[in-house]
Amino acid sequence: MPKQDVDLIDKRISDRRDGKPVLISIGGLPATGKTTVARRVARELRAAFVRIDSIGTAIGSAEGEFEQTNGWELPPGCLVGYDVAVDQLQIGMDVVAESVNPLRSSRDAWRDAGLRAGARVVEVEVVCSDLDEHRRRAEGRVLDVAGLTKPTWEQITAREYEPWDRSRIVVDTAILAVDECAQVIRAAVEV
Repeated sequence: MPKQDVDLIDKRISDRRDGKPVLISIGGLPATGKTTVARRVARELRAAFVRIDSIGTAIGSAEGEFEQTNGWELPPGCLVGYDVAVDQLQIGMDVVAESVNPLRSSRDAWRDAGLRAGARVVEVEVVCSDLDEHRRRAEGRVLDVAGLTKPTWEQITAREYEPWDRSRIVVDTAILAVDECAQVIRAAVEV
């Protein structure tokens, strides 16, 4: 990123939100593009990036096995992620937290972590409204976390995923490119 762009981002970040850090909690089913979008937002905002797949897989490796967390209400990786996010927020860093976030309880826990740290919380759901495209991505993607098991299309579609019942930003990766999704999220953060 050119230096003048970095300087402009630094100025916009310092001018917004009366100095409060922001927790951007990004959720959505596997293979919707949420990790790609979350990474882009974190990079552009120069925010900490907390990825639950990385944390959960590391915990499983340390314990000698990786256990699928589908169906757990608050798996250990999430609990660690919440505390890591709070640590970053308390030192004034913005945080982009990315996980499937399938249940109201997990969404509440992210929101509560942000509020506990005195941060503003922006919730984002990433969807892929084109089911054929979503399936193609699910079946063709290559995982970048060693030891993480790629869910099958059947596991993705059968996964418990409660509908959101509160306001959030929804970005549809079947319609918007990654940079457009990031732009929508950044605009919400900068108000």
